[in-house]
Amino acid sequence: MTQYEPVIGMECHAELLTHSKMFCSCANDFGGAANTRTCPVCLGLPGSLPVMNGQAVALVLRTALALNCEISRDCLFARKNYFYPDLPKGYQISQYENPIGNKGYLDITLEDGSTKRVHIRRVHLEEDTGKLIHAGGNESEVDYNRSGVPLMEIVTEFPPDLHSAEESKAYLEKLRSILIYLGVSDGKMEEGHLRAEPNVSIRPVGSESMGTKTEIKNLNSFKSVFRGVQYETERQGETLDAGGVVRQETMGWNDVRGETYHMRFKEEEQEYRYFPEPDLVPLHFTQEVIEAARAALPELPDDKRERFITQYGLRTYDAEIITSSRPTANYFEAVLKSGSDPKSVANFLTGELARLLNASNTEIQDSPVSAENLGALVLLRDNEKITHTSAKSVLEEMYSTGDAPDKIVSARGLAVVSDEGAIAAEVDKAIAANPDVVAKIKAGNDKSIGFLVGQIMKATKGQAKPDLVNRLLKERLEA
Repeated sequence: MTQYEPVIGMECHAELLTHSKMFCSCANDFGGAANTRTCPVCLGLPGSLPVMNGQAVALVLRTALALNCEISRDCLFARKNYFYPDLPKGYQISQYENPIGNKGYLDITLEDGSTKRVHIRRVHLEEDTGKLIHAGGNESEVDYNRSGVPLMEIVTEFPPDLHSAEESKAYLEKLRSILIYLGVSDGKMEEGHLRAEPNVSIRPVGSESMGTKTEIKNLNSFKSVFRGVQYETERQGETLDAGGVVRQETMGWNDVRGETYHMRFKEEEQEYRYFPEPDLVPLHFTQEVIEAARAALPELPDDKRERFITQYGLRTYDAEIITSSRPTANYFEAVLKSGSDPKSVANFLTGELARLLNASNTEIQDSPVSAENLGALVLLRDNEKITHTSAKSVLEEMYSTGDAPDKIVSARGLAVVSDEGAIAAEVDKAIAANPDVVAKIKAGNDKSIGFLVGQIMKATKGQAKPDLVNRLLKERLEA
């Protein structure tokens, strides 16, 4: 594959956090019994008329501004005509010419720490389709609960800026983070609230021409985007190497088999026969409306990351992880209200607490360890009231019980032993019990000191003050 360069465009669809659907008053909720949140409008029954959801328009405007887009002062909705069982009207109400946002960009960070700017062609508003349920055999069912849900589509610029599976994944991660920060989408990919559709083509390295693209439909995880782009890139390369032709088609993704499969040959744009939606008035954004929306934007991930670095002295890596999620960033700053050291909090948050959350598949906002209790634990550790080993043990119990750290420390007798006489006695025992180790140390093998420290900490159940152990041990060995 070294002779080919992947070229990847991304179309991302995000369901918006509105109370009702795009053109009717049916509830915008997830799940529930099939076809229980429908009405004549979202079922496309004759004589029904759409009424525009103003909240959805405001959310798309907010997103377009956050993605550095130019805002179209005047926008039209259009009918996008195509037949599919989950599209009850036989057309989708969408935007074609003059989308709400255009000519934007966002910057992504790659694994090697480098950054890359990805240009965005358009941000527009439309309605979602229903959902097909393949029950097995030769039958499929249709659930129209999702039909008419406000859907925002974000399309990267052409020619695309993405050239690898890694870059495609990083773009989706960054976009999802921004959408959650803005409060326009919950980003729940597993529920289909954010879906990615990479358009993949390859070309000879150094070529400026574009190859034939295939579109992978409805990928709902970062992992599937990475694997799907990687697989389709390799498949196209193998096809060309074998003398075959890559055809413009729409592909599905089989996550179990780890491969794409043919769904249909891709439609050309003219096949949709766009024309203005006659039942909706045009949108017009005044400069006052645009500037008010811009002023109301929250602090976004990049700005928050830079502030965390300068204000709290965090490493770039830690700041990147913490600010990639708005709930995590909020939790971090809530912990700091305890007066604990920001770097120590970051270490716990990205280390031990992250491990416990991942193991139980729990989001930070649902953590059984409150921000107040984590701050108290960090203070106990940093003030040397407990050792780092004990702190890890206490955190695990806090996670399972929700108890405060001081209560656990008291009940389990984990307070640091700082009695110099008691520690000195254990130091003497360790030296007397390990004459061969002492001989190695006196012969210049300083690494063996760690063994004696371990024996002393074991004898004191990990509660001896570490710096006191090291000082007394050094004094005894030098005597």
